[in-house]
Amino acid sequence: MTSTTYGRRAPANRYLADSLSTASPAALLVMLYDRLVLDLQRAEQAQRDGDRETAHVNLVHAQDIVRELLSSLDVDKWEGGPGLRALYTWLLQELSTANISGDAERTAACRTTTVEPLAEVWRQAALEHLSSAPTAGHGVA
Repeated sequence: MTSTTYGRRAPANRYLADSLSTASPAALLVMLYDRLVLDLQRAEQAQRDGDRETAHVNLVHAQDIVRELLSSLDVDKWEGGPGLRALYTWLLQELSTANISGDAERTAACRTTTVEPLAEVWRQAALEHLSSAPTAGHGVA
């Protein structure tokens, strides 16, 4: 069965599309990082299982996410921008090398030492941003 049913999107796909279209930039960033972590977990497990095709698919998707993060980064907006750009560039190279070599340890290291800590920092920043944002009816008129 396809993702559409008689011209309508399947409920799960519609929910995802609605979630993405209404999410704040901070929430989208958290979603991207969550998916990046998931891709790296799946790739690492596939590498350990000797399933190079599944590992490749997940590592390529992870690289696509990092490229999106890199392309949307405005390095002039804050002093940490150039450092984050360099980190994303390094991460792309590491993920490519992990993919070519089939190195599960390298994939795991990218996830645990770089991506998961960044994901947590962005999640905390998003929560702080949400908690400091004025709520409807309580903002300045």
